[in-house]
Amino acid sequence: MLHERLDWVIENRIRPEIGLEGDTLYTRRPEDFALVAERLQTAGLACTLHAPFFDLAPGALDPRILAASREKLRLAFDLLPIFRPATIVCHLAYEENKHGYQHAKWFANARATWEEMLARTAAVGTPLMLENTYETNPEVHRAMLTALDSPRVRFCLDAGHVLAFARNSWRDWLPALQPWLGQLHLHDNHGGRDEHLPIGAGAFPWPEFFEYLRAEGLTPLVTLEPHSERDLWQTLANLDQLRYLDYLSGTPSVQPS
Repeated sequence: MLHERLDWVIENRIRPEIGLEGDTLYTRRPEDFALVAERLQTAGLACTLHAPFFDLAPGALDPRILAASREKLRLAFDLLPIFRPATIVCHLAYEENKHGYQHAKWFANARATWEEMLARTAAVGTPLMLENTYETNPEVHRAMLTALDSPRVRFCLDAGHVLAFARNSWRDWLPALQPWLGQLHLHDNHGGRDEHLPIGAGAFPWPEFFEYLRAEGLTPLVTLEPHSERDLWQTLANLDQLRYLDYLSGTPSVQPS
């Protein structure tokens, strides 16, 4: 999709978060990635990468599934020297209803996965962001971030995922993981599923969320996550109407995904 819309991205001065999902890492040639990276860099547009997560199990108990998950993640991390992204985002992928029965083994396998990927960021210094998805509370993220104990591993708070899957408040997440906060994924929903609506089109309490960021002086990197061009413009319009666009524009990066 980025190949098809690259001119549009450059014309609109968008700093994209580049998703590496599906078969992209298997079917695209190295020169395809290099071409996109060169054009973005020539245009003076930074980017972030979003590592694959569909079907992956970075803490899998089955050794073959674990090996396959790590191999696909390696392909994504191999692109760091090409894109030199501001961050690379990965899903921690812990689900209590699945992994809670053998938590210690899952945690050990996942820790080894992220230690390897973290080592792969050393040459370019790209921070690794661990994002929340189906986790119902911040405890596993806090434990993993503490165990990894590196300034290059941070937390990416996905506001929409908290609302759709955690079934508790962002206030249960952000203060607990604030020391590691490095990035935000911002989109909206009505609390039942991951709809990726424009900010302000769902049930997320944006006013109190942004007021908290302001009060705490937090300026993480920001990725907007609408899933269509129309929703991107609506997100920006809603942020402007809420008087939060200037605040976000003052952060290191504002990026549609």
